[in-house]
Amino acid sequence: MTEDRSVLTRSAPEPDGQLRYGPEPDQVADHWRGRPQAPLIVVVHGGFWRPAFDRRHTRPMASALARTGANVLSIEYRRVPGEPRLATADVAAALRDLPVKLAGRFDGRVVLTGHSAGAHLALLAAATAPPPGLAATVALAPVADLALAARLGLGDGAARAFLGDVPPDGLDPARLPSSAGPVVLVHGDADEVVPVELSRAYREVHPDARLTVVCGAGHFALIDPDSTAWPAVSSTLLAPATQAEPWRE
Repeated sequence: MTEDRSVLTRSAPEPDGQLRYGPEPDQVADHWRGRPQAPLIVVVHGGFWRPAFDRRHTRPMASALARTGANVLSIEYRRVPGEPRLATADVAAALRDLPVKLAGRFDGRVVLTGHSAGAHLALLAAATAPPPGLAATVALAPVADLALAARLGLGDGAARAFLGDVPPDGLDPARLPSSAGPVVLVHGDADEVVPVELSRAYREVHPDARLTVVCGAGHFALIDPDSTAWPAVSSTLLAPATQAEPWRE
């Protein structure tokens, strides 16, 4: 199977606006306004933590979710090889600050999602710096086991390049306590970029996490609203994943 990457360069509607969570150029998020009675879905893009890939390739996904009435944020973060804590600090800061800025514009529930390396950052944040009102974390084709990704050499050594000389302590979701709130992993069984074995490895350590394997789906199908995998993804993101109380400022 050849991975369909067309979503990475597909045009999509522009966001309604942008929100900043810090002074650095990459400390910004695209914002799609939804109904105040709907949750806030926070999207963390992938790209193996490399600067060549930014949040623009998740705009088809984000705009599709916004069309359902959801409030959507697609966050950018610093992607500097060998400086992993810049990325993790940025995601934590965005999750801490941006829901507060949007208080009253959504129903108080936050659904955190990410794709590939972005799903690694989402799982990490859910375990170490969960936002107020976190209802669920939905990890799409996640690099959920950093050590396994490094051993397999995924993405031409992306995990090792991401870490550089920094010890992986506290940076591997498969070696951290369970995340706050429910965790759902969604992975295609035809993923040639991040094999489904990484999600299975995470679930062995965190058996409370739910794993949905999408038959025939590749890596990028999970962020492609035109793919046959999209209904499984969107229904997971839009479903009430928990009975957690909404957050109020």
